[in-house]
Amino acid sequence: MSDTNTANPQMAELWNGPGARSWITAQAVLDQAFHGFETLLADMAAEAGAHAVLDVGCGTGATTRAIAGRITPEGTALGLDLSAPMIAHAESLAEKDGSPARFLAGDAQTHAFPPGEFDLIVSRFGVMFFSDPVAAFANLRRAAKPDARLAMISWRSITENPFMTVAERAAAPLLPDLPKRGGGPGQFAFADQDQVHGILDAAGWTDVSSEALDMVCAFPAAALDTYLSLMGPVGQMLAKSDDATREHVISAIRDGFSEYISGPDIQFTAACWLTRATA
Repeated sequence: MSDTNTANPQMAELWNGPGARSWITAQAVLDQAFHGFETLLADMAAEAGAHAVLDVGCGTGATTRAIAGRITPEGTALGLDLSAPMIAHAESLAEKDGSPARFLAGDAQTHAFPPGEFDLIVSRFGVMFFSDPVAAFANLRRAAKPDARLAMISWRSITENPFMTVAERAAAPLLPDLPKRGGGPGQFAFADQDQVHGILDAAGWTDVSSEALDMVCAFPAAALDTYLSLMGPVGQMLAKSDDATREHVISAIRDGFSEYISGPDIQFTAACWLTRATA
């Protein structure tokens, strides 16, 4: 299913174009790395006895499928993402796995959800990209049943997540036009929890709380080049580069990850927030 109404054309262009292609190509690597978050949210849904769950910014659907597997046949899980290609990939994976998870391509900020549909709304790194976060969370609150719960995982600061910037720091001398991380929507937009609590309060959520969450993540070291060539600002630049430049840059920055090698894996700690609230 698809809803093309969006308040965020810049992000829609990214996540329906190069961003989607990168995530779909790296889907297996990323799902393996972030499996711990998927399990955490699925456990929360099962323990809460949730019957109707919305997964916001679901990407290729790993968390949605995990939740669906824990709460069906009594419950349902719907994954929503701005990226139509990623939703199509999520649907194909669900069909392959025989998962009852459902998916919708749309913008959580503007989508016309039936009022009071969900008793749990979750997100794994999918809520930091709204053009108007207060409007987005107000829309999600309207979609929630009275006393429904919100549980979302977002990144803490750049300085607390050095793994996420190894590639761009190492590649900076080779790629002078490398995009700079800054304010506005993006990976670290929810690092300041005082700001996030203010957003949720303004959107009508109550009982807002946050706890620091440090999750050990790992993926095969053999997949490092795939990760480097696709993800973050470096991946964005390499997608536009010729093969020779791509190989030169990856070779030059690969050594920067040596401290994260643990046996056959790349291992790092993701410094995140688990933020909860009540509708």
